[in-house]
Amino acid sequence: MTLNPWRLRLLSQLDALGTVRAVAQAANLSASSVSQQLAVLESETRTQLIERTGRRVRLTSAGLILARRARSILDQMEAVEAELRGLNDEPSGLIRLGAFQSSIHTLAVPAIQHLGHPHLHVEIVELEPHASMPALLAGEVDVIITTTDFVELPVPRDIDVVPLGQDPIVLVTPPNHPAADIAACKDEPWAFDIPGSYMAKLATRLCRQAGFEPRVVGRFSNYMLTLKHVEAGLAVAVLPALAVDRRFDVVTRELPVTRRITAAVRRGSRAAITAVLDALHTRSQSDER
Repeated sequence: MTLNPWRLRLLSQLDALGTVRAVAQAANLSASSVSQQLAVLESETRTQLIERTGRRVRLTSAGLILARRARSILDQMEAVEAELRGLNDEPSGLIRLGAFQSSIHTLAVPAIQHLGHPHLHVEIVELEPHASMPALLAGEVDVIITTTDFVELPVPRDIDVVPLGQDPIVLVTPPNHPAADIAACKDEPWAFDIPGSYMAKLATRLCRQAGFEPRVVGRFSNYMLTLKHVEAGLAVAVLPALAVDRRFDVVTRELPVTRRITAAVRRGSRAAITAVLDALHTRSQSDER
């Protein structure tokens, strides 16, 4: 049995994206071409990998096993290719960068734009701090932008951390709102991040330190939705300053709290990962200047 890496990638993408149409868009193919290639993979493996129910498909147990093994196989192939190119001291290959929402367009994207290595490709994955460290440890991503202030999730010993800067935490209120601090908002409705996230835990802790239990009327993983909710006068919120888009008509008041923004990698990372780490650090230094 000889397995085609390209078809394995299509199967892995089907597991991640859920539909043939989504895989086709990601691979720049037609849906029928993807279906044909997956059928060839079933023939090569002599195993039913996909169940078809009407217009929808789902992976069988065997399909799930192969799709998830395929991700590891493809990673190893990419690592070997990168090592071979690395003989010429040129970082290359695919690096997966996990970044929390407000850091994507302020840190991650500008760093990648100025990476300067034509054979090095970066895939950005949105991951909040409560999810990014487990993903790094599991090998699902290679670099993360996170915060070391998440006291519920300490940094493991085999992870290297590079400081990128600090981000003030701000109280966000509707226009003309009189509150000057969190204590003045004890009777206000609150918009929070999703349960278990870094910002949800931080906001809860700050409210309790101010002597009250917040009345939460909305939970949003998207900061734009939070800002829209506040702008409409439906709630107040606590957000990182990086998350506040100035297009929204809201008022921010800096709190005596900051979060430390860091990049983290597994110890002993290869040259390509170090190149991405260096680009992030350079970008953060330029912001400080």
